[in-house]
Amino acid sequence: MSKATLVIMAAGIGSRFGGGIKQLEPVGPNGEIIMDYSIYDAMEAGFDKVVFVIRKDLEKDFKEVIGNRIEQIVDTAYAYQEIDDLPEQYAERSKDRTKPWGTGQAILCCKDVVDTPFLVINADDYYGKEAYAEAYRYLTEEKQAEKMEICMVGFVLKNTLSDHGGVTRGICHVDGNSMLTDVVETHGIEKRNGGALICDGEQEIEADMESVVSMNMWGLRPDFFQVLESGFEKFLSDIEVGNLKTEYLLPTIIGGLLQEGKIAVKVLGSKDKWFGVTYKEDKDSVVSAVRGLVDAGLYPEKLF
Repeated sequence: MSKATLVIMAAGIGSRFGGGIKQLEPVGPNGEIIMDYSIYDAMEAGFDKVVFVIRKDLEKDFKEVIGNRIEQIVDTAYAYQEIDDLPEQYAERSKDRTKPWGTGQAILCCKDVVDTPFLVINADDYYGKEAYAEAYRYLTEEKQAEKMEICMVGFVLKNTLSDHGGVTRGICHVDGNSMLTDVVETHGIEKRNGGALICDGEQEIEADMESVVSMNMWGLRPDFFQVLESGFEKFLSDIEVGNLKTEYLLPTIIGGLLQEGKIAVKVLGSKDKWFGVTYKEDKDSVVSAVRGLVDAGLYPEKLF
């Protein structure tokens, strides 16, 4: 059987979660966290290695809550995303910065521990079983393409909103052959009166609830690390010294590569309902949703 790796991005602090580490919040009947369910679904689909992207200062807590357990059941590795992990000539760019450089840097950190096709996910998002099965099937097929081809699991916007505030989603344009033509990172998408609004400053724009959106679930191959590496250097050279907020983000990177005609992106669909702990108030609904999935027989009472 072909091998594939699950890469879990867990270096974020979770500032909207009251300062706590939202990725490590228990939501299952036996203290399981969302990552437990992601790993369970990925292994069931065929993935045989897990790489956690974390910060060094989270390592002790992270291993106690999940890492030490997962190491007992599947090949596990760690990659560390740090603010000062930059090419030497750009070292000054990290001065006074308090947050990592975004999802593009997070994946680049994995280049020494990932050597198979891999699926990228967020630590605090529950994606559903269908997404992993579709991604594994795609990643383990032989590909003969004229240009680099990757995949993205697309979700329906209405299945990915929080009841407790705005969320960021990559709104996608997809052609009739299920190929991505554009992805726009969109902030402040809120549920409102049965619909969705993009709240951009003082302006409110209606969003199509049936839109395909990216939830940072990308299927990539090791040659993509070279693309990220050269792109990160260009990103760093272009930003002004003292810019403390700009991030190197996967949707933006991939959108740019699409516009330049350098890659093709196959969109795999999932009708599963997303849930996640974006806000502190989300936790009760996530606990309830997990309980429902266990009661429906989709997961055992105790996962591992």
